[in-house]
Amino acid sequence: MRKWIRWPVRLLAAIGFICLVVTFTPLVSWWASALAGPWWDSKGETLVVLSGSNLDSDIIGDSSYWRSVYAVLVYREGGVRRIILSGGGGAIKPIAELMRGVLETSGVPSEVIEVESKAQSTRESVLLLKPILQKLDGRAVLLTSDYHVFRASRAFQKENVPLLPRPIPDALKRAARWQKRWGVFLELVSETTKIGYYAARGWI
Repeated sequence: MRKWIRWPVRLLAAIGFICLVVTFTPLVSWWASALAGPWWDSKGETLVVLSGSNLDSDIIGDSSYWRSVYAVLVYREGGVRRIILSGGGGAIKPIAELMRGVLETSGVPSEVIEVESKAQSTRESVLLLKPILQKLDGRAVLLTSDYHVFRASRAFQKENVPLLPRPIPDALKRAARWQKRWGVFLELVSETTKIGYYAARGWI
């Protein structure tokens, strides 16, 4: 009986220890910073914004919302002549279309915005945007969440589409509040798993 009890107790103790480390140490902030890489406010004439989450078939999710908000802020800095939003998903409207709504209601002219709404993953966004980006003149900037920069920028580089990365403080901002660190931790675990998968497939 003791042997049967010992392993569940050890498992619960390990989970408790992980929860304490995640909640009360800067682990998630360090992790997110490592995935973001050097923090450059890169500038260019074209801004590429990849979609993130959605809450429902026609409701934008947190990561998609904040990427949209920062796209608006970058546009207001001046110099951006074209914004390309990429990402499908959603039963009623693609996520990129929902993001377009955020940009337009925030004052970005509709003629500046272009939407690619078929991609269902970062990999598909890269492949669908590649022929568009290779024809562009000037510099193109990739704007996405801090934790997503590592995988997304390398996926574009692998296809010979160099973009200047511009991370936004997504995971880092949430990690500043201890109540949200566990959710950020799980998201970082998921993203790191995807990085491993992309590396195994030769996509980064």
